Amino acid sequence: MKPWPYPLWLAHRGAGKLAPENTLAAFRVGAGFGFRAFECDVKLSRDGEAFLLHDDTLDRTTDGRGSPAEVDWADLARLDAGGWHSPPFAAEPLPRLAQIAGFCQANGCVLNIEIKPCPGVERVTGEVVAREAERLWAGAAVAPLLSSFKPDALEGARDAAPALPRALLLDELWAGWPEAADALGVAAVITNWRLMDRALVQQLHAKGWRALVYTVNDAPIAERLIADGIDGIITDRVDLLGPR
Repeated sequence: MKPWPYPLWLAHRGAGKLAPENTLAAFRVGAGFGFRAFECDVKLSRDGEAFLLHDDTLDRTTDGRGSPAEVDWADLARLDAGGWHSPPFAAEPLPRLAQIAGFCQANGCVLNIEIKPCPGVERVTGEVVAREAERLWAGAAVAPLLSSFKPDALEGARDAAPALPRALLLDELWAGWPEAADALGVAAVITNWRLMDRALVQQLHAKGWRALVYTVNDAPIAERLIADGIDGIITDRVDLLGPR
C-alpha cells in the first residue's frame, strides 16, 4: 500500500458533540484535545459556495429553514449555527471550506472532507468541492481526503481533481461496492464500524486500500479495531478517545 499520511484518530464534524458540529468552534475544541485530523461535511450553496453542513435542510443545526441548496451564501453566512447546541455558542456562523482550510493549515491539521451533496446535485457538488480543495491545499504537505456515500459525487471529484485521494463511504456492504471502489480509484474505504472486522480489513488491504471506520465512541470497540489493523477511527468522543 502507498504511504498513509493521516493519523489514526479523526474528530467527527470537528468535535461535534462538545461544540456545534461542523463549525470552527468544534475544530478548536477538537484541537484542544490534541486532535490533528478532522472529518467534516461539505455541500454547496445556491450560488456555488462550498461550506460545512451535514443535513439536507438547515432546520436542525441553524436558525434557518429549508434546503441550503436554495439559499445564497450571503444569506447562509448570517445564520446562527451554534445556538441550537448551547448558549455559549450562540451566533457561531456556518464556515466556508476556505476557513476550515486556513484553520487546518495554520495548526498542522489534516482533513477528511465528506462530500455531502443535496439531492440532485451529487456530481456537480463533487466537482466543485474537489476543485476548491485542490486550490485551497495547493502546495500543502498533506492533501485532504475526499469521501462520500455517493459514487456520483466521487466520480465528479475524481474527474475534477484526480490527484486528490478519495474514499468510498459505506453504511452497508451493498452489491458491487468493491467494483465501484475500483472504478472510482479510491485510496480508502470508510465503513460504519459495525461492518468492519479483521477479514474486511485484510480484504481492503489486499486491494491496496486503507480501512477506516465511523463513528466509534467506546474504548473496547476501538481497541478491537486497532488490533484488527484499522487505519483510521472517526470519533465523537474527543474527550475520551484519541491522542490524549
